[in-house]
Amino acid sequence: MLLIYPPLAKPCEAPAGIAQLAGILHGHGLPDCTLLDANLEGQLSLLGRQPQADDTWTKRACRGINDNLSRMRNPEIYTNPARYQRAVADINRILGQVGLRQQLDLSLANYQDATVSPLKSTDLLRCAQNPDRNIFYPWFVERLTQILETTNPPMVGLSLNYLSQAPTTFAMIGFLKRIAPGLPIVAGGGLITSWLRNPAWTNPFAGIIDHLVAGPGAKPLLELLGLQDNDRHHPPDFHGLPRKEYLAPGFILPYAASSGCYWNRCSFCPEKAEENPYHFLMAEQVVDDLATLCQKTQPALIHFLDNAIAPALMRRLIETPPAAPWYGFARVSPLLTDPEFCRRLRLSGCLMLKLGIESGDQGVLDAMDKGINLQMVAQTLTALEQAGIATYVYLLFGTPSEGLPQARKTLDFVVTHENAITFLNLAVFNMPVCSPEAQDLHTQDFYEGDLSLYSDFVHPQGWGRKEIRTFLDKEFKRHPAVIPILQRDPPTFTSNHAPFFSRLNTK
Repeated sequence: MLLIYPPLAKPCEAPAGIAQLAGILHGHGLPDCTLLDANLEGQLSLLGRQPQADDTWTKRACRGINDNLSRMRNPEIYTNPARYQRAVADINRILGQVGLRQQLDLSLANYQDATVSPLKSTDLLRCAQNPDRNIFYPWFVERLTQILETTNPPMVGLSLNYLSQAPTTFAMIGFLKRIAPGLPIVAGGGLITSWLRNPAWTNPFAGIIDHLVAGPGAKPLLELLGLQDNDRHHPPDFHGLPRKEYLAPGFILPYAASSGCYWNRCSFCPEKAEENPYHFLMAEQVVDDLATLCQKTQPALIHFLDNAIAPALMRRLIETPPAAPWYGFARVSPLLTDPEFCRRLRLSGCLMLKLGIESGDQGVLDAMDKGINLQMVAQTLTALEQAGIATYVYLLFGTPSEGLPQARKTLDFVVTHENAITFLNLAVFNMPVCSPEAQDLHTQDFYEGDLSLYSDFVHPQGWGRKEIRTFLDKEFKRHPAVIPILQRDPPTFTSNHAPFFSRLNTK
């Protein structure tokens, strides 16, 4: 079996989805499973092309590319934000210049093609029909040919999670169908799941993709391979991935202790709209998995992929700390308002928690059914700050219940708690296309295309996207208390590298 993680996404940690599938396949007696992180390998191949440079910046970036890649893998540069920012900018400069040749906006975290919309099935089918037009084609034609010749896999699976991966995913599928027309192709991942869970979905890809899988792909994959599910837990297997090549100061171990969300009540949440069920591993199993995985991979950091780390798991991590520091998303809860609990959480290795606070207005939070109040949020931020745990706070602007007065309350809340907010993520609300709440609003197409994931809507308070962006750019981001918080955010890699910049990043 060949499992592929296509370009383009941040090349800083191993792809968890294909590693999870590999562990399950190995646990069912299928040892010959090849993992290809085409995202990492493909980007490194582009960085080796060295564009013709006519300007000083590009020439400097080309001369220093090997040094900068080495620096990104060295903990030392993460103690110097200015050097880190320059290294990231120089690497992005090369990718940007290489991409310009093919009308691409290309970076370590972005792939935008002026001629291809990942929201249009006709454009993606054209990518499959003309794979040689893809910028990664010179690399993947050689790499895929070599793997097929040496392993002769019975099936190929591709993990498609982001829109930025879609054009190259379909180019790779088109190439595979060209050289091995009888080889079954399976596609799964977050983006595929969102497409399939849309009630209006009709499959435009039946001619090139043999099987589309929504949600966890293990059971469908076992069935396709003719394997009986043994109903046992199998940890992910990262064997075969280039663990030392990722752009991070050591291996980041991605691990999912659950799928879905244990709260699952927030209005407009894609998890709720797509009716993704909540499944979780027992905390004891998680601890056992981490002990084994840390021994095998020697990670510099554990990244919990859960939508929200369960309180029971936090308690268990305190009792049996993993062998590496860790971070992930958490819900604001009474547990995190306890300074002693947060202190013990820090001792367990917790460097940073990502918190979806969304708004500093209680009415907006209530309308979203967040299940939190601002006093609890304030106490959580204070307790985490006192414990030395960094916070990556997510704010969401433009939900139907928010207008300019409520947005200004969010700014006031941030200013009041500026010392306890380490990093900020500011997002403008997008209405999921299959959200039940959309029925109460006047909606229209957000982007042209049959694969669009979001609907535009007429805001009840006239708080449109243009007005929101004006407020963010001219008022929120310019506040003296907010500026230093935003400046701390690692460019391009944002929350994936933020734990390495935590003020207290040692256990």
